[in-house]
Amino acid sequence: MQIKALSFFAFLSYYGFMSKKILILNGSPKKDGNTSAMVDWFSQGAHSKGADVKVVRTAYLKYKSLGCISCRKCQTIDKYECCIDDDAKPVLVKMAEVDVIVMATPLYFFGASAQLKLIFDRMFSLYKWDNDAGTMQTPLKGKTLVLLASAFEDVGLDALEKPFALTAEYTGMEFESVLAANAGVSGKIAKKRPDIREKVISLGIKTAQ
Repeated sequence: MQIKALSFFAFLSYYGFMSKKILILNGSPKKDGNTSAMVDWFSQGAHSKGADVKVVRTAYLKYKSLGCISCRKCQTIDKYECCIDDDAKPVLVKMAEVDVIVMATPLYFFGASAQLKLIFDRMFSLYKWDNDAGTMQTPLKGKTLVLLASAFEDVGLDALEKPFALTAEYTGMEFESVLAANAGVSGKIAKKRPDIREKVISLGIKTAQ
């Protein structure tokens, strides 16, 4: 019976009947701001297609280091995981397991929030480089990276997007984004940019299929 069950689930996975696993990293320190609204809309779209969605608020994790400390211990082990044992470690492991990784952030001084960068920089542990052979391996290859970002005005979002787009290209990931300029102050995006809601919901539906 166990063999039959495994074969059945393998069949579902092969033909695309298994639900997509999506991890959303909400990098805003505010629980009710524009970033959280975009996360909620994306989750709504993804859930409508049966996706398994997990949201992590990176501002509320407990860290033992402020980002990657370049110890390079992750390059000496077989596993793709960070060697710093804190709340970020299982999140990074989860990133290697899901189908879609969503990074959500407000614009802070023309870049992503520090709360998101704490995780983003430690993605170093999800790569293995052989400098002599000039090769790189990562379990992130073939996944989808999504960026959701908003700004009060229409300046800076292109600069914010660049590191994420380049990371996706370097890694061999598909890249999607919704950039909401002129979103107003925190919590006003639905009023200032009502069109963004449908765009984000649609992207959630698309990535869940």
